[in-house]
Amino acid sequence: MNSRSTNLLSLRPEIPSARITSDMSPDERFQNQTLRPIIKLQNFLIIAVFKNYIGKHKNRFYELTLQKRMEYIENAVQKDIKFRNSLKGLIIGQFTVEEYETYIRNSSALNKRMMNMAIERLKDQIQLLELVALVQ
Repeated sequence: MNSRSTNLLSLRPEIPSARITSDMSPDERFQNQTLRPIIKLQNFLIIAVFKNYIGKHKNRFYELTLQKRMEYIENAVQKDIKFRNSLKGLIIGQFTVEEYETYIRNSSALNKRMMNMAIERLKDQIQLLELVALVQ
């Protein structure tokens, strides 16, 4: 393993609940072994990127009800291809070469898992997306 791979793997948080068993599918194994730790590592960057997305769309997010905000998150990730590709880049950029080779064998299914995980992470932390007034 090269130093880049070693360094990337050493940065990732451990997730005790992300169990790896012999009977799980390769996609589920990749999700638990690679995607979950990377998405957790990139958590605050994902939130910052989404806050920037909100700002670029005239802060309409802040005018919505909680339910509509949840839908907004889903629509942003699922339907805005540029934003979706940005999120994918934040995650794929943390892959080792070996993980990337695994990923490209079934990228369509793994992209779906990746985006669903990003959506759930944003929804679960919706309180971090609140607009904070700066006190001067």
